[in-house]
Parts: sequence; structure tokens; C-alpha cells
Amino acid sequence: MVIQFLKRLRITPLLCAALGTAVGFYFLFHCAKPVIAAVVLLSLALFNLLTVMSSLNTQSRALKLYSLCTAALIVGLALGICAADSGQNKVSFGLPENKITAIEGTLLEDPRIISGGKAIVTVTLRSCAAGSTRASGRGEVAVFISAENVERLKHFGRGTVVFAEGSPRLNEKGSWSLSAKSLHVVKAPPPIERLRTNIRLNLIRRFGGKQWGGLALALLLGIKDNLDTELAVMYRNSGLSYILALSGMHLAILAALITFLLKKPLGLKASAICGAAIILLYCFLVGSMPSLNRAAMMYILGVLTLLGALPKKPLSILSLSFIIQIIATPSAGNSISFILSYLALIGILIIGKALYSLLAGKAPDFLLQPLALSCGAFLATAGVCGSTFGLLAPVGIITGLVMVPLTTVFMIGSIIWLALDFLSLSALLNLPLSVLYKLMEVIASVSGKVPGISAGALSIIILSLVLSLLIVVFEYRRRLSLLKLEPFL
Repeated sequence: MVIQFLKRLRITPLLCAALGTAVGFYFLFHCAKPVIAAVVLLSLALFNLLTVMSSLNTQSRALKLYSLCTAALIVGLALGICAADSGQNKVSFGLPENKITAIEGTLLEDPRIISGGKAIVTVTLRSCAAGSTRASGRGEVAVFISAENVERLKHFGRGTVVFAEGSPRLNEKGSWSLSAKSLHVVKAPPPIERLRTNIRLNLIRRFGGKQWGGLALALLLGIKDNLDTELAVMYRNSGLSYILALSGMHLAILAALITFLLKKPLGLKASAICGAAIILLYCFLVGSMPSLNRAAMMYILGVLTLLGALPKKPLSILSLSFIIQIIATPSAGNSISFILSYLALIGILIIGKALYSLLAGKAPDFLLQPLALSCGAFLATAGVCGSTFGLLAPVGIITGLVMVPLTTVFMIGSIIWLALDFLSLSALLNLPLSVLYKLMEVIASVSGKVPGISAGALSIIILSLVLSLLIVVFEYRRRLSLLKLEPFL
């Protein structure tokens, strides 16, 4: 029964490698060395046992597959532990921390506005100063910038070398930060970064002054500085924060638009390749966002499946994307957006599809499919959301059925508005976009008043795991009963 169930789940070596990487990255790395050694030794013992059994029974494909899966799991564990170690922000000032009066570093991101008009930016250290003494430094430090320096720094953007005066401090999470008393630009960013910043500033100016402009900038570029704070709170209370975080949904809209425009003149494969190039440029323009990078990675891997270079298996593509991203950018693996992005997609591909299969025919397909997939994503992310934010908003499952299509229309309308603005014809869409914005605001406001779930994190994790397992098991049993009845149909 168990073996048949594992077969039904289509366990593959790539999936096991991704599972091992996740376990090694998020759990094993933080365990004591004897625990790590014990897990590795047990995995090796299981691998050796399966290898011996498969050599004695050469006709058993299942034993060979499980042997390969165990080997992949062991490799994944090693990759995850190594990635977690390299992803640690190991800061070295080169001088005693209590004597440092200034740091010099390169901006790794664009300034993000926080309360009071101030901004925060992450810099990678180049050097530190203690009076007239200088020393080389390394690592990443969060720098808080005063309101008067924000606009000036925005015009330089990512890649700028700055000199910030102040004393670094270590917070309770073990991260270093510095409140800059004064900030000086030492070196302008490279030409390609200046071009990127100028494009972003131009888009901010174009959308500026519009009631709906802040939402358009958040949905198209991930810039939330101009987003109405009350609207952001409404989205959070409604369980719709994922709509404001650039991810697969936004990239899917962009990819669909690219395919619509290029498929007919170029053909499917050529338009997909051009789409991949455009999406890479788009990710460069937007900046480093783990959830968006995951979506872009999966799109590129999807193009490779279209070209026949990879098998068309969504779980395998997701597994490969996770392994590549965690190795390439291990520091991103600890961000909430990264974790939620992958968990949501796992929930859609496993729990959501199982729920849809269970309820097939019970409701119209155009309602059932998005509802089932949304429930799958909700269950998969409930534990992390509950432990991180302390509140779950199940109303977002229902509200999302309306808000996601409206957001799609709003995004496409904003892109068309931008194209028309270059021709001085954008006034034609001002009223429709304003009406659509107000409608979305009203829906978010009403659904945000529905009480959420504020149970303990452990209770939410256990309940979501039990419900997810029940859905998958019941769907498996349903399919098994259909297979038994098939000879009589």
C-alpha cells in the first residue's frame, strides 16, 4: 500500500534531491554535528541496503528507483547544508565594533521607504573607519537613512558607493545595522545601473499624481513607496498580500501578454525564447525579489521543456528551480517571500490538484479550479503565515477569486496606459483605471473586516498538515477505487 502510494506521488530522484536540499538548508544546518552525522549515516545505510537489494533482484525497477532517490536525497542534504553555510551573512569590520565611526559600502538594492519618510538600504562593506584609522570590511549591513538623504540617494540607486557616518549595532536576530548620521556618495553606479535607475525614475514620474499610480507601480515594478498605506493594510487583513508581492501571478500576466504579441509573427518557440529574454531584462529592472526570481527561473525552465531539453513535469521543474536558486542565491532562501513562494506552488501542484480531482463535477469548472488551487496554496502556507504574522485570513481564498482577475485587468490596463502615455493619449484610460482601483479598494476594505484566525502557530501547522494529508490520501483512494472498477466499465 505504501509503495503504491509513493509510486502514485511520482517520487523522482530530482524531487528527492530538492527535498534533501530543503531539509539540509532549513533544519540540519542548525542541528548539532552529532545529529547531522547520524542523519547522514542513516541515509547512507538505507542507500547501501537498497543497492544490495536491487543487485539481488535485478528485475525490480522500484528498488533501483528508490536507491537512486536515496542517493539524490543524500546529495541534496549536502547541498542544503553547504548552501546554508555560504548564505550566512558573516560580517567582518576589521576594527573593534565599538570604535567604528563610519562605513563605506556599495548599495545592493534601491532605497526602501519606511515610516517617517526615512529609508533603509543594504550595503556590502568595502571598508570601515575609526577616526583616522581605516580597515577593509566584508559582509552586508542594513543602513537607515534620514529623510533628507532619501531623494538624493534614489537618483543614484543600486550600485552606488556611499560613505555613512554612524556606529553599527547588532540586533536580537544577529544582523548588523547602522543609523546614518550623515551620508556621502563616494562613487556613482556603473552605466548599466544608472540606465536602470533612470528608467525606474521615469516610470515613477509618469505614474505620479494618479490616485491609482501607487498600486500600478507596486504591481508592475514592486515599488511600494507610493502605495497608499491604508490600502496595503486592507490587502493584508484580507489575506491578499500575495497580490502586492511580485511573483508568479504577475510574471504569468506579463508572459501571457508577450506570447499574445509575439506568437503569431514569430511562432511558439521563438516567442517563448524572446519572452525569456524580456523577462530577464524585466527582473533586472525590478531588482532582486526571491519570489519573482523563482517565477522567472521556472519560466526559463519551462521554455527548455518546450524546446525538448527537459521533461514536462511541473514538480520536477519546481524542484530544479529550487535547487538552482538556493545554490545561486543562498541568502534569499531565508526570506519569507522565498519560502512562501515555493510552499504556495507545492500546495497548488499537490494539494490543490488533489482537491480539484476530489470535487470534480460538484461545481462549475471555472469556479472549482481556482478555488481548489487557492485552497491548496492556503493550506501549504498556513503554518509559515501563522507563525510569522500571527493571523490567517481564510477570506482571501474567496476574495482572491474576484481580486486576481481584477488585478490582471488592472495590470494590463496600466501597461496599455503607459504605452499610450508616450503618445500623449493616456487620458483615455484614466477614468477606467480609477474606477477599477476604487472597486478593488472597496472589495479589499469589505473583506478585510471579516475576522481572521489567530490560533497558535503549532495548532495551525498541525491542522493544515492533517487537512493536506487527508485530501491527498482521499484523492489517492478515489483513484485506486476507479482503477479497480475500470475492468467492469
